[in-house]
Amino acid sequence: MRYAERLQQRILKTGSRLCVGLDPRPGDGGAAAARGFLEKVIDETSEYAAAYKPNMAYFEAMGIEGIRLLEDMLAKMPDDVPVILDAKRSDIGETQKYYAQGYFGGWNVDAVTLNPFLGYDSIEPFLDWEGKGIYLLAVTSNAGSADFQRQRLADGRSVFQLVTALGDRALAEGRKTDVGYVVGLTNAADVLEKIPDAPLLVPGLGAQGGDLASLAAAARTAPDVINVSRGILYAGDDRTFAERAKDWSDKIAAAFPGL
Repeated sequence: MRYAERLQQRILKTGSRLCVGLDPRPGDGGAAAARGFLEKVIDETSEYAAAYKPNMAYFEAMGIEGIRLLEDMLAKMPDDVPVILDAKRSDIGETQKYYAQGYFGGWNVDAVTLNPFLGYDSIEPFLDWEGKGIYLLAVTSNAGSADFQRQRLADGRSVFQLVTALGDRALAEGRKTDVGYVVGLTNAADVLEKIPDAPLLVPGLGAQGGDLASLAAAARTAPDVINVSRGILYAGDDRTFAERAKDWSDKIAAAFPGL
């Protein structure tokens, strides 16, 4: 089964497009404390999660114990919930080959985020993994996305359309890995009509202030998921992780009544 099909099945099963971001802050007791924290988050939110997205930076900040923690968490993830590893890797093809081997072969994650700046040959090592997916950074949720990603080219296209052209090429070549894109909700309004109907990983809801209206209005059919991290893990209220996840899942579902 292809990655997009598996993700779509999970969305239909849960009635949710919520991607739960796993960002354990290293200052809150280190890897030992993060272990119990993450186990509780996963246990309470799995009913509402279309996917989980562990962010490599938070685990790497805890040193080797953080990497061991990530490896343990990946091994214990619910089997039917796709895992998107937020690594944003970018390197020459030979190095990318080992990133792909580590993430898809060793850790067996379902998808990974990649920075496509080095071009098509830098993503090729990820393209022939059956049942896997990659998300290329297209239009990120930060203000700096205007510095490069949304700049206009002489031919009228924007830089992010060079990124989506890589995904179009992989599709035309019949590669085994599904290619999707990271499109930040805070910057989505003016770009969605130019983004292919491929799976989107959508950050920017919640703490970053993104609005679901533009995404819902695009009437996309691909299995897009909307990430919430701080709004579930660090909301600062007296609700459980489950209650927070349900609240976000319900808000997202209300914006997509056809789900």
